[in-house]
Amino acid sequence: MGLKILVAEDEAITLKHIVYSLRKEGHTVTGVGSGTEAAELISEGSFDIVITDIKMPGLDGLSLLALIKERVPETDVVMITGFGSIESAVEAMKKGAAEYITKPFNLDELILKISRLEEKKRLEKENRAFKISLGLDQKYPFIAKSRMMKRVVEVIGSITNSDCNVLLTGESGVGKGLVAKLIHYTGARKDRPFIGLNCAVFTEDLLASELFGHEKGAFTGALAAKKGLVEIADTGTLFLDEIAEMSPSLQAKLLKAIEDREFIRVGGTRAIRVDIRLIAATNQNLAGMIKEGKFREDLYYRLNVMDIFIPPLRERRGDIVPLCGHFLAKYTKKENKKITGFAKETMDILQSYGFPGNVRELENIIERAVILERSALIQPGSLPQSIKLFEVETIDPNRVKTIDELNREYAERILDFVDHNRSKAAELLGISRTSLWRILKRQD
Repeated sequence: MGLKILVAEDEAITLKHIVYSLRKEGHTVTGVGSGTEAAELISEGSFDIVITDIKMPGLDGLSLLALIKERVPETDVVMITGFGSIESAVEAMKKGAAEYITKPFNLDELILKISRLEEKKRLEKENRAFKISLGLDQKYPFIAKSRMMKRVVEVIGSITNSDCNVLLTGESGVGKGLVAKLIHYTGARKDRPFIGLNCAVFTEDLLASELFGHEKGAFTGALAAKKGLVEIADTGTLFLDEIAEMSPSLQAKLLKAIEDREFIRVGGTRAIRVDIRLIAATNQNLAGMIKEGKFREDLYYRLNVMDIFIPPLRERRGDIVPLCGHFLAKYTKKENKKITGFAKETMDILQSYGFPGNVRELENIIERAVILERSALIQPGSLPQSIKLFEVETIDPNRVKTIDELNREYAERILDFVDHNRSKAAELLGISRTSLWRILKRQD
């Protein structure tokens, strides 16, 4: 696909030849005649590589290098220097330049150096994705052994150099919050704040206050001014889970904040400037909600620059075994237990189970089993009774049940098991009461 390259060179003929040659190699190339112009473009967007002459009027190459290393350290810099200025090139390498080339130079030599940097970047990206897929990310281990989840990892890897808004879709409990953290901590804003908020747990007024803050006296009980999460997340990432639960009026206010990069606190009059990346998540069909007038189409397109679907656990059974191992290690350490694995019958049950609550339900099951188990292996008796109620039905080609039907039937059985205590049923399923209500409400 090629690289995105910026060339800063004050000699017009040299600039023209470099731009032409690199475009022929399939790269997207922008050429400017000064370091000042280059600095402006770097502030507006990201580049994989910047090629700059050391000596230029105004902002010189070394000053441009320092600016790049401060603002976008993942961008590689190639310095162009005259034959008599090798000392400057060596200084540039010490300050972080990836390569240098001396004038007069052969364009083939430059193309070769760029090809080497392209290969280096490809390997770095693959290495990041590989670490994520193996759960080697120390802060947020992520299991992706199945083909479907490896595809999710590839997409995350492809946007590490992008600052686009992201919409995460998928059922409750599939791990959208973890994916949001991975996107942030493998991106350009990784050293900036990551602030998460579940939109479903607040009333409209409280959500507005949480997001945008309020001024003193804005409403009863507002005894002091308070910063909102949009303001706290400035320069970083704001993750809004269950975005579909947000009211249309609040959606309009969020849209304005995204478009104008500013907002006004509740009860305030002063506009506050912010620079945030937005990641939103939902288990709802936003396209359907737009048709019903429940979700703003313009906000949807602002959020949906990059859509990542996280498949349910039942569709990626290759992840069940490694996830079980991961959660077993996590909770044996927490509970100070010496449990080394799972009995075969136990693992057979887990691998045949439907997991309506997805990864969250699996984690709850393993945590419970570790607490209860007294032997060196997790036995079937340490699994919740709810799993034993699950039966894999023989498929009748004349009556294949939909996933919604199976989920509703199973949820009803769990409700019977817990004497219709919806809070307990939702806890066993690893889902919220709202999600349980939606499952039970669905009709054929």
